[in-house]
Amino acid sequence: MIQIAIFNNKGGVGKTTYLFHIANLLADAEICTLMVDCDSQCNLTAYALDDSEIKKSWSERGNSIYKVIQPVSEGLGDIRMRQAHCLREKLYLVPGDIDLNIYEDRLGETWASASVQPASIRVQIAIYRYIKFAAQKCNAQVVLIDLGPNLGALNRTVLGGCDYFITPLSPDLFSIKGTQNLGNKFVVWHDEWENNLHKWKKPNSGISIDELPYGAPKFLGYVTQQHNIRDSKSGMTIGWSIFGNQVDEAVRKNIVEQLEPLGQNDRKQNYLLGKIPNLHSLVPYSLNAHKPVYKCSSSDGLKGSHISKARNSKQLYQDIINEIQSIL
Repeated sequence: MIQIAIFNNKGGVGKTTYLFHIANLLADAEICTLMVDCDSQCNLTAYALDDSEIKKSWSERGNSIYKVIQPVSEGLGDIRMRQAHCLREKLYLVPGDIDLNIYEDRLGETWASASVQPASIRVQIAIYRYIKFAAQKCNAQVVLIDLGPNLGALNRTVLGGCDYFITPLSPDLFSIKGTQNLGNKFVVWHDEWENNLHKWKKPNSGISIDELPYGAPKFLGYVTQQHNIRDSKSGMTIGWSIFGNQVDEAVRKNIVEQLEPLGQNDRKQNYLLGKIPNLHSLVPYSLNAHKPVYKCSSSDGLKGSHISKARNSKQLYQDIINEIQSIL
């Protein structure tokens, strides 16, 4: 089982839509996939579930990401062993929860003492331990984790338990600048995780080595999204291509080169995992139907050329599907 986070500290880059689509495509390919919504905005959960199912996951006996780690967050017990929500064959979801902000506060409070106090390190690894349990229960081969657009304590702890991360980017000035913040923060987090995990990896520390994350996710690559299509070499409008042509250089300088000394990249020639254009009005139909764009049809309200455009959108994600299959 591999864990992959979809992460960028900039919002509005389409990361949730991207995750939802590759998860569905992996499930279509008979690869059991678990989605985990660790963004307190819960956009992934709203994409996959209707309101009644979401309310159920937030109930006292629910299986939202906060409900399952709530006892640890409150210092009242261990994680709750509740199974993920089955969406269909080979596809599962751990629903998000707006109360996850409460847990993020606890993560910040216990980070400094996590290297010396067992209770503090258990707060830090609660989500990692639960995801391992949930993945084993549904026999997931791939876990895809949706994270909010920030560099806070929650993302630090979740990324510390991942094997890889993928960064969706818009071809704009803000995304390019954001790669610098990403690279610098991963270097800091690596050192902090090393410090906090060092003691607990020793024999008789009181924490099982199987319960500890690695704290060193590898950069699998990036995908450019939300650009407008034109019949040109770049496939973008002139305006979008101005920044689109700068993205790869920024990624290599600010992320790949920063993570190279830490062993957190795969030293490959091409880190671009695909270009996903702006699908415009197709996405609202997809959201309303709780299904990926490529599975939407006339029964979901599509008309005319939108039907074939929706069906053909499946090919946009083939590069990342091939990449994930290659590392399984």
